[in-house]
Amino acid sequence: MARPRTHLWRLLKWGRTLARHGALRGIERDPLTPPPVARLIRIARFGTIQPREPDYAAAFQEIGPAAIKLGQTLATRPDLVGELAARNLLTLQDSLPPLPYSDIEPQIERGLGQPIANLFASIDPVPVAAASIAQVHRGITTDGREVAIKVVRPGIATKLAADIETYEWAAAHVEAMGGEAQRLRPALVIANFKRWTMREVDLRREAASASELAESMAATPDYIVPAIDWDRTSRSVMTMEWIDGIKISDRDALIAAGHDVKGIAGRLVNAFLRQAISEGFFHADMHQGNLFVCPDGKIAAIDFGIMGRIDRRARTWLAEILYGLITGNYRRVAEIHFEAQYVPAHHNVAEFATALRAVGEPMRGKPVSELSVGQMLDGLFAITRDFDMQTQPHLLLLQKTMVMVEGVATGLDPDINMWDTSGPFIQEWMRTELGPEAQLADKIVENVRTLRRLPDLVRRIEDAFPAKGAAPPPPPIPTIPIIWERRKRPWVGYAAVAILAALAGGAGTWALLIY
Repeated sequence: MARPRTHLWRLLKWGRTLARHGALRGIERDPLTPPPVARLIRIARFGTIQPREPDYAAAFQEIGPAAIKLGQTLATRPDLVGELAARNLLTLQDSLPPLPYSDIEPQIERGLGQPIANLFASIDPVPVAAASIAQVHRGITTDGREVAIKVVRPGIATKLAADIETYEWAAAHVEAMGGEAQRLRPALVIANFKRWTMREVDLRREAASASELAESMAATPDYIVPAIDWDRTSRSVMTMEWIDGIKISDRDALIAAGHDVKGIAGRLVNAFLRQAISEGFFHADMHQGNLFVCPDGKIAAIDFGIMGRIDRRARTWLAEILYGLITGNYRRVAEIHFEAQYVPAHHNVAEFATALRAVGEPMRGKPVSELSVGQMLDGLFAITRDFDMQTQPHLLLLQKTMVMVEGVATGLDPDINMWDTSGPFIQEWMRTELGPEAQLADKIVENVRTLRRLPDLVRRIEDAFPAKGAAPPPPPIPTIPIIWERRKRPWVGYAAVAILAALAGGAGTWALLIY
């Protein structure tokens, strides 16, 4: 584990990078920023020439791979970073200059444990894509199949682990300050971020996710997942079926090829809803670069490094929340938040329902070109502080993906109404899953299972129904020694907080770093 001075040095370098891109201006002006922190932030940006408009995306891109991943996540949290920063971070592209093939070829042979000639007839040395963690090459197997070969960049796992360790250290210190920072649960958020990001380095996990998603979407013929070549897949190399198609972002090319772009937009929305609500396992990186339209009109997805899971209880709540917002049943939406314990019991259900009405009512009956699901989510986040709602990290991937899907769908059909498109699917799912027949079947199954475990039912009931309801077991949070608790001079603690604040980069809140 790195020493505190190592973390401080990394944070200082990152803070200076943010300062050069104007990303400290907002935090310096934020009234919630403690005065000692504001003064030290001014020191952090001393001597830098800042642009008129902050460029958060460029700053995160310059800092490195872990920051790129963190920035993409922050783009979906305007409640933390502010509207300006969130919009800017949406432009952040997970791309880096590719490594030369002379560096990649040994990585493939090490990963697969044998010479390339034994497995591939040819590999194009020019990559078709290069991101922060891996790059992709087109190849032909020895049996003549065209494939995509994804290769992890050498040394990237070590780099990510070091940077994320500093995030953990920073989050622990920010959370120790209490108040608003503690409510936002930075340590838990970074723990989830670590789990999601480090999974991307193990391509066996990505291959397994692709295989599982293909099985769960087998009943949806218009959405396909490339087949995995398990004989040519390892921790650092993944080989899958090559997909020929048009990028879903190229609307003009799709129209020229005779595709119905409005139909594609609707199918994409419903494919996502099926994954998230029906299956509880969804592709959480559905941006435009990862979606293609095949010649037969089917939507093909790639890049399954980030996947999300939601258990059945959470899916039920989610469906009811979305349907309640669609139909205007704000009272039921409020009750669900209290049942799920997202809102503490000391608040009033009716008052929360009124706050939800202020968010949902402007959305109803309007095309997404005027108002969007993303704006609705922003509105929901805006009321979290008033009702002491803690961050729910297990739902953040879902929220992020919803924003992505909306962006892709509106790129195809600017007039699409997300409420009208999603409403029939959610209503049908609720009827089949929550209707009288489904409830009776569930009750019979539940009673039989209860009888079978009756002897220890009382002892296990609290474990079976934890206080947080739908939230999955949280990942382990490392114990981080807080530097001002073991030092006699409090200025050291203020210095650390100032550097953490420099990372945060402003735009409506001094707590940017914690997510």
